[in-house]
Amino acid sequence: MRRPAVAGRFYPASPEALLLELKRCFEGLPTREDASIKGVVCPHAGYMYSGRTAAHAYAVLPSVDTYVIMCPNHTGMGSGVALSTDTWSTPLGTVDVDREFVSALPRDIIDLDESAHIYEHALEVQLPFLQYRFGDGFKIVPICLGMQDKETAAEVGAEIQEAMERTGRRVVVIASSDFSHYVPVEMASRNDRYVIDALLRADVDEFYRRLAESGASVCGYGAIASMLYAVQPESGELLDYSTSGDSTGDYVAVVGYAAIAMR
Repeated sequence: MRRPAVAGRFYPASPEALLLELKRCFEGLPTREDASIKGVVCPHAGYMYSGRTAAHAYAVLPSVDTYVIMCPNHTGMGSGVALSTDTWSTPLGTVDVDREFVSALPRDIIDLDESAHIYEHALEVQLPFLQYRFGDGFKIVPICLGMQDKETAAEVGAEIQEAMERTGRRVVVIASSDFSHYVPVEMASRNDRYVIDALLRADVDEFYRRLAESGASVCGYGAIASMLYAVQPESGELLDYSTSGDSTGDYVAVVGYAAIAMR
C-alpha cells in the first residue's frame, strides 16, 4: 500500500476537510465530460496555491477506464522511469493500479520501482481530484520520471501507446507539472506562455527548443512530452493559468500553474 506522503501539508488530511477544499477548488466551475480530451497538464502544488487551476482540467475530464499519471521525480530516489504497482491510499479511499495495462507495457525503459514514489508529491496530489470527480470507478498507472530528455519521453510515450493498443482501454494521460519557479510574475507569465504556445500546437520539438531558449523552469517537462508522444493530440487548449502570487500576494518570486487540455 502506498500511503499518503503529503496529506496534511499539500492538502487536508481528514476526508471532511479535503472534500471541503476540493469543493472550493471546483466552486463555480461547470463539470462536464469532454470525450475529445486525450491528455491534460495539471499543476501539483498545495491546493491553496494551484488547486483551483487543477480543477479547471478535472472539471472537463472524461470518465475512462484508466488514467496514466506521469510526474517528475523531485526526490531523486529510485529508477529514472519508475512505475508503481501498489494500491494507493488517500484520505478519500484507495485507488488500484491497472495491472492488466501494466502487463501490456513493453517495459523496455519503464521499471517497476516503488522507491521513487514513496515521498513524491507530484502524482499523489492528483488522486483526490480524480476521486472527487469519479469516485472509485477508475484505475491508474503511476509513472515517476527522473529522466526527462526528449528521447526518454519518446520511448515512454511509445510504450504507453502500445499498451493502450494491446488492452483497448479507454485512457487519458495526465501530466503533472508546474511551470516557472521563483521568478518575478512578469517573467513567469512571459516564459510560461511562450512554452505553452508550443504545447497548444502539440509540437514536442518546439516545446523543448523553447524550454532551452527561455530557461523556463518547467519541472515536469518530460512528463508533458511523454503524454504528447503517447496520445498524439492535434492541438491543445489553455484552460487556466495562474501563479502562486494570486494566493499569497507575493509577485516577486512566483510559481506558475497551467491547466491544459490536449485533443
